[in-house]
Amino acid sequence: MARVAANPIAFHRFQPCFPTSQSLKTSLHCQTKIRKRQIVSCQTTPKPTEPEPSSADKLPVEPASVSNESSSQATSSSQGSGFPEFPSKGLNKQIAVVSTLAAVGLFLSGRLDFGVSLKDIAAAALPYEEALSNGKPTVVEFYADWCEVCRELAPDVYKVEQQYKDRVNFVVLNVDNTKWEQELDEFGVEGIPHFSFLDKEGNEEGNVVGRLPQKYLLENVEALARGEASVPHARVVGQYSSAEARKVHQVVDPRSHG
Repeated sequence: MARVAANPIAFHRFQPCFPTSQSLKTSLHCQTKIRKRQIVSCQTTPKPTEPEPSSADKLPVEPASVSNESSSQATSSSQGSGFPEFPSKGLNKQIAVVSTLAAVGLFLSGRLDFGVSLKDIAAAALPYEEALSNGKPTVVEFYADWCEVCRELAPDVYKVEQQYKDRVNFVVLNVDNTKWEQELDEFGVEGIPHFSFLDKEGNEEGNVVGRLPQKYLLENVEALARGEASVPHARVVGQYSSAEARKVHQVVDPRSHG
């Protein structure tokens, strides 16, 4: 203790420094400024790596992503199907045209048989004289090229002929041919088409005139093929063309049966 008191310079050198209230205020003020600068710098200059959202933040996002995926799948499926959601007017017109053409084609295929005509039936028919002498029953059809009903029934007549041609003769006589004036009077032809059904001896068992269902012709021919004494439809008249309107032509070939 005597040495320390004897050296005043050394005592002053090791004298402790206690901060005063003014120095504390100054240091606190500096620290506050530094913190404020750090906060401002953090707000203006964000870190390059953003923090990953928590599981709680992801939950409200998932339903939206699912709905977006479902809508995209529905859009892709509708596009992949190749059909628009709402058909245009052009598509409706195309469907209508195709339906109309299909209906017309079906009607023509059923009624006209695509190619069967009166000329085809006349070419395949037997001569009248030969039919009366071969010992088979005979169906004689009186027709004309201008007869609308005759042309309409041509497919039905052709089908029946193809079915029974081995057992029944089929003859067609054109009323415009003057060669058949006697047969017109003999069978009393007033309207065409006129179908006369003859037995093996050439005797008429009945006749069918005009537009009638195919069954009348078919059932009468079936009766002839079986050799029955009579036909089920002996006298039936439908819509027909008048034989009085026939156009008389000069006979080019007297041997022609048409």
